[in-house]
Amino acid sequence: MTALQAATRRAREQLAALRFGPPVAVVYAPLDYAARAHAAYLRRFGTGTKRALLLGMNPGPFGMVQTGVPFGEVEMVRDWLGIREPVDRPAREHPKRPVTGFECARSEVSGRRLWGWARDRFGTAERFFARFYVHNYCPLAFVEDSGRNRTPDKLPAAERDALFTICDDYLRAVVDALDPVAIVGVGAFAEARARAAIGGGRSFGRIPHPSPASPAANRGWAALADAGLRELGLVD
Repeated sequence: MTALQAATRRAREQLAALRFGPPVAVVYAPLDYAARAHAAYLRRFGTGTKRALLLGMNPGPFGMVQTGVPFGEVEMVRDWLGIREPVDRPAREHPKRPVTGFECARSEVSGRRLWGWARDRFGTAERFFARFYVHNYCPLAFVEDSGRNRTPDKLPAAERDALFTICDDYLRAVVDALDPVAIVGVGAFAEARARAAIGGGRSFGRIPHPSPASPAANRGWAALADAGLRELGLVD
């Protein structure tokens, strides 16, 4: 077992002990029910050292919640990353957010943009992962009664602090395993958590989040990502 695999197992076990109250109604833990797909991601791409770690916030309902892969839009994970594994049903689901795994017909825009940029710029997943690795700071997704997503930063303080303690430890273990020169937040939250968890000894930066809620991202996220990474010296 690699250090990254061991860190993921440890985080998975620690996260399983947490409890979340209202307004959270359902918690999705894809490291559990999509463990085979995530394990395939680690085996194929979580090896060696990386120049940069791209850090997201937490799973999206039509991305990692379905496939177990960060920003895991189904088509990109299946056809470009080459991962397609059985995904179990979680113990609890929100009726508006069912888990159908690689049969999910919805496309996560953020994931399609991020992996689409990687594909268009690097050609093959192997070339991209020779330089980069993608990790979500928090591996859990939180859904309210209405079906609305609740981001980790909006949890009650005690729940948030317990969660962040585990996620900080997990991130430090990922950084130790992959030894990236730079940690790049995909959005402001991820950059802030990376700085808080890691401290000195690394370069930090940020690229915009590819969410469709961002007007700037909707005008051409790939160009924004390129510009941000070029400024950090991570792409030519």
